[in-house]
Amino acid sequence: MKGKIFSKIEGGKYKGKKLSLPPLSTTRSTKSIVKNSFFDTVQFEITDKIFFEVFAGSGSMGLEAISRGAKFSFFIEKDKEAFKILSKNISLIDSKSSKAYLGDSFSLYEIVLKEIESLKNRAYIYFDPPFDIREGMEGIYEKTFSLIEKTPKNLVQMIVLEHLSKIDIPDRIGEFEKIKSRKFGKTTLSYFQGIKEER
Repeated sequence: MKGKIFSKIEGGKYKGKKLSLPPLSTTRSTKSIVKNSFFDTVQFEITDKIFFEVFAGSGSMGLEAISRGAKFSFFIEKDKEAFKILSKNISLIDSKSSKAYLGDSFSLYEIVLKEIESLKNRAYIYFDPPFDIREGMEGIYEKTFSLIEKTPKNLVQMIVLEHLSKIDIPDRIGEFEKIKSRKFGKTTLSYFQGIKEER
């Protein structure tokens, strides 16, 4: 056990279950205060919905969603070591209600959207891209915005973007508009919903 780092499921039927975390050099986990704020916001709305964690890491958000009543969670993670940990965490929580992809989020995103469409259910899509201060991650937010732009709003219940607070996030991205932001020091959650058609 020495040297291993863990988080835990914070609420729902798997509350208290431990999740392994990848090394900090590989991925950056969502802080408990941020995670709890998000799930306090969506609460019972997430029941029987789909959850899609686009930059999954350990899968802590998508597995928390399952614990709190989501019907199914999708995950994408491109780092092989992180993916091993993600797969282990899924097997500990609920492998029947989860599907993980090993690969680049920007290549696999639309494949997962097609799966969501086949399930005929709206999804919560959670983006937590690696901070752009990390080497090789320059332009990560612009690339993430482009994924949001190509997302059909009929598939989406809500899009949530976890980002550096200093980053200026547009009020509108594609067919989605920002409805609120919550700041937690250096991290902010920005919430987007589909723009309603004008009558």
